[in-house]
Amino acid sequence: MPDPVQTNGMSSAASALQMLERRQAVLANNLANASTKGFKAEMAFSRMMGSALAATDTAIDLTPGTLTQTHNPFDVAVDGRGFFVVQTPNGERFVRAGSFRLDDQRRLVDGKGNAVLGDTGPITIPRGQVEIDATGMIAVNGKPLARLRLEGVTDGTELQHEGGTMFVPDATRTAIALEQRQVRQGFLEESNVNSLIAMTDMLSILHRYQAAQKTLSTLDAVRGIAVTDLAKPV
Repeated sequence: MPDPVQTNGMSSAASALQMLERRQAVLANNLANASTKGFKAEMAFSRMMGSALAATDTAIDLTPGTLTQTHNPFDVAVDGRGFFVVQTPNGERFVRAGSFRLDDQRRLVDGKGNAVLGDTGPITIPRGQVEIDATGMIAVNGKPLARLRLEGVTDGTELQHEGGTMFVPDATRTAIALEQRQVRQGFLEESNVNSLIAMTDMLSILHRYQAAQKTLSTLDAVRGIAVTDLAKPV
C-alpha cells in the first residue's frame, strides 16, 4: 500500500513558487528568441508528482513560423514538416533555421559554420547560378548537384532543444518523402513565438507568484505565532 501523501500549506506554496519560476524562465527565453530565425517556442506545463506536489515539464511547440522572403539564394525554409540536418562537433542536429552560406571552401554551412548535409554528406557548391527546388535539390547552372537532407520524427515525439535553434534527432527520425517536401528558396522561417501572448502569460504568472509568496508569508507568520505565543505556559 503506498505511503500517505505528506504535504502541508508551506510545502505546497513553495512548490508553486518553484513551478512558477520555471514557467517564467521558459517564457523569458521564448521572448528573448522572438526574432531568432527558425526558433521554436517551448511550452511549460504542470504535472502532479507522487508526493502530490506540482512539477513543471516543457514541450516544444513545432508550429511553423511565418516565412519571410529574402531573395538570398542560400536562404531556404521548410514550408510544412521536416528539418534540415547539419553536422556539429556533437553529432548531427536538426534545424529549421535555413540561413545558410558558403565558407572559404565553398561548403554550404549554417550561421555557426556547421556543414549542411545532403543525401551523400556535406555539400560543396561551385560557382554559378544556384537554384533549389521544392524537394531540396540544388542545381548549379541548371545541373543537379546534391539534394538537401530533410528529415522528420514521429508525431508526438518530444525533441530536445540544443543551442537555441537546434534539436537533437530522435531515434524515430526518417527522411521526408520527396512528394511531401516543400522547400522554399529565398525564404526564411521566423520564430513561432507570439510576443503578445508570451507577455500576457508572464504578467499572469507574476500575479500568481505574488499570491503564492503572500500565502507562504502568511503561513510562516501563523506558524511563528503557534510556536512563540500559543506554546507559552499560562
